[in-house]
Amino acid sequence: MFRTVSLIAALLVSSGAAAQHAQHQSGHHSGHSEHHQGVQHGQHQSPGNLSAPRETGQDAFAALSEVVTLLSNDPDTDWSKVDMDGLRAHLLDMDRLTMSAQADTLVEPDRVRFVVTGEGDVAGSVQRMVSAHGGMLAEETGWEVTTEITVNGAEMVIVPGDASGLARVKALGFFGVMTVGAHHQVHHLAIAQGRDPHH
Repeated sequence: MFRTVSLIAALLVSSGAAAQHAQHQSGHHSGHSEHHQGVQHGQHQSPGNLSAPRETGQDAFAALSEVVTLLSNDPDTDWSKVDMDGLRAHLLDMDRLTMSAQADTLVEPDRVRFVVTGEGDVAGSVQRMVSAHGGMLAEETGWEVTTEITVNGAEMVIVPGDASGLARVKALGFFGVMTVGAHHQVHHLAIAQGRDPHH
């Protein structure tokens, strides 16, 4: 009996080892084949194959770099009016608003009121960003948007006009609403060109 059990155990161990070996061999060859295929199709490239780095730096630096490139490639750029410091200040406002402001949401039957506050420099950034964004948001969405400056920030009231719009504004919240629309890029270029982007 003992010999029978021992023989069965030995067979099981041997079978398991064989299966593992076969699986390893299959995976090795499959991986080698996939790697070879990937190299053939250019799916796996070493850093040495890159012509140059693509990122110019962190987000704000990259935004500035992008605008500088656009201005440099435009033969009509009036360099006497270019204001990169103004664009940098705006990017600072965006960062303070997004990362440091506090937004409270008050939902009413037909509207959403956002009370946005901040301390120190954040309060000024909130005031500038909310004031600038209200009109553009209304123009792009058709919503009724009003803004009001407060001592330590600003308030934004949005009346979407229908239930689906109200649900959308509630879901987005203040910070989501501030991203609505594709005007930001044009807005940044206008600032850098020394133009008033709100007119």
